[in-house]
Amino acid sequence: MFEKLQQKWKVSGPRLALIIATFAIGGSLTGYVGKKIMNLLSIQQDWLWAIVYILIITILWPIAVLVVSIFFGQFRFFQKYIQKIGNKIWGGRRTNGV
Repeated sequence: MFEKLQQKWKVSGPRLALIIATFAIGGSLTGYVGKKIMNLLSIQQDWLWAIVYILIITILWPIAVLVVSIFFGQFRFFQKYIQKIGNKIWGGRRTNGV
């Protein structure tokens, strides 16, 4: 599995370890901050809580991963990674042949 990721992302073993650590810490940070925000909002309805939590996590995750990636020296990788995800979600850039 790790070898496939190395090939897909064209990175060395040590760099892959830094990328995986960034994903793990960024994700954990997102969950932690998301819970803190949800506690401040004190939403009572379960359905509304779930919707707001998903929205908050969706907004926080890219920010958290980018911030963590700075400390691991992987900012460029995650900048491109998040841009790719954004392009897939929002339909990509239209360059009109340029």
